[in-house]
Amino acid sequence: MNRNRFVSLALLAFGLILVSFVVLGVSRIVLPYRTARVLAAPTTVAAFLLVCYLFVRATLSVLGISPIDAE
Repeated sequence: MNRNRFVSLALLAFGLILVSFVVLGVSRIVLPYRTARVLAAPTTVAAFLLVCYLFVRATLSVLGISPIDAE
C-alpha cells in the first residue's frame, strides 16, 4: 500500500462518518429515532471497519512488518 492510497482511505473513512451523521440527522426529522439509527448503521459500521483496518495497517507499518511505501 502506498501513502496516497492510505490517505484516500482515511479521507473516505472521515467522509463515511460525516455521511452517517447526516443520514441520522435528516432521517430523524421524518422518522422515529430507532428507525433513523437503523438507516445510519451501515455507513457507521463501514466507517468503523475502515478505521480499524487503517489502524492495523499503520501499526504494522510502525512495527516494520508491512511498511507503507512512499510511492
